[in-house]
Amino acid sequence: MEVFGNGISVNEAGHLTLGGADAVSLAREYGTPLYLMDETVLRQNCRDFKDSIDRYYDGNGLVCYASKAFSCKEIYRIVKEEGLGADVVSGGELATALSVDFPADRICFHGNNKTTEELTMALNAGVGRIVADHIGELQMIGALAAKLGVTARVMLRIKPGVDAHTHDFVRTGQIDSKFGFALETGEALAAVKAALATPGLTLCGLHCHIGSQILDIEPFVHTAEVMLGFMAQVKRETGYTLSDLNLGGGFGIRYTEEDDAPPYQDYMEAVSQTVRAKAAELGLPVPFILIEPGRAIVAPAGVTLYTVGALKEIPNIRTYLSVDGGMTDNPRYILYQSRYEFVIANKATEPKTATVTVAGRCCESGDLLGEHLPLQEAETGDILAVLATGAYNYSMASNYNRVPRPPVVMVKDAVPRLIVRGESFSDMYRNDI
Repeated sequence: MEVFGNGISVNEAGHLTLGGADAVSLAREYGTPLYLMDETVLRQNCRDFKDSIDRYYDGNGLVCYASKAFSCKEIYRIVKEEGLGADVVSGGELATALSVDFPADRICFHGNNKTTEELTMALNAGVGRIVADHIGELQMIGALAAKLGVTARVMLRIKPGVDAHTHDFVRTGQIDSKFGFALETGEALAAVKAALATPGLTLCGLHCHIGSQILDIEPFVHTAEVMLGFMAQVKRETGYTLSDLNLGGGFGIRYTEEDDAPPYQDYMEAVSQTVRAKAAELGLPVPFILIEPGRAIVAPAGVTLYTVGALKEIPNIRTYLSVDGGMTDNPRYILYQSRYEFVIANKATEPKTATVTVAGRCCESGDLLGEHLPLQEAETGDILAVLATGAYNYSMASNYNRVPRPPVVMVKDAVPRLIVRGESFSDMYRNDI
């Protein structure tokens, strides 16, 4: 019986299961905190996005998995097998992808301050597209390409000035952003002209990204209109036809019942209709479309498990439920006040009659995972599950208080396998001198 969705069910023992595996048993086997990933859900999400490109753009496009959501060797292997590309934003992500022979021509390399070493790595590897963020970077890419005797295929990151209706910290498409070239000031058109005039570069297209965890379709539609309009302006003023349009990611998911996330296909259908109509109106060919889902692929596939420790009731104020993890394995609540669904994994069929604040183990008052949450009556030793944690949890984890990062276990058809080893105490001081 799949009561939670995304492969999460409850078995006859009343225990939460993921991918058919008993979460309580996995906690005993691997310890807690523990990141779990359901491979079947992850692969299906990859296929849903790829199918949408095939359906709405006649296959004239590429889905690039946004690595920053969760980067490790096994994720890149799976994404590669599913026929996706990869969006990387650092030398570390690029190196990890290349370590499993990810096709370099399906990689987009982003970043607002890429280093000479990172760009050299990308050019030597032959990455398919480098997304330039500022004029100085264009010049740097051109100089490095000339030095290496290669031609760099570049895209320009554009700020389309669209309100994404999301948290300020993850809003990236407005003029006041550290990313990209602004349309309103003429900066973007100047960048196009600079790219066309720079030896060693081939300007293949434009990139934009308006934010993350966006639950409305309209901002994506409006962004497509704005970007097609700018592509037409480029053609009018320079005579150059841009071939590629990367519309970024940011597709929202359901973390709690309050999140009304449209199906991915609804996003894609609406945007594709706009792209086709606008291209025809402006006399442009329909561009090669790239999208960059990250959270929407991996977040629903993930669950984090903790062991309940102390329970501290402060009469008429709140009850703190402490766990053996916290902001070191999930900093999203302290950063964005992100909300999740919580379940006592060994009491999954029991009603949620308690109200608790889940506190982490760090020496930090703000180390919380959620406040005033409905939960089953908990006891020390219970296993607490937090759902939809596949994105920006492991990837943003830290060693604050010298707490080791947890392991990651992939589950397929009820069979678990370790894909990232948990850190030991010796790992904490490995680089110390």
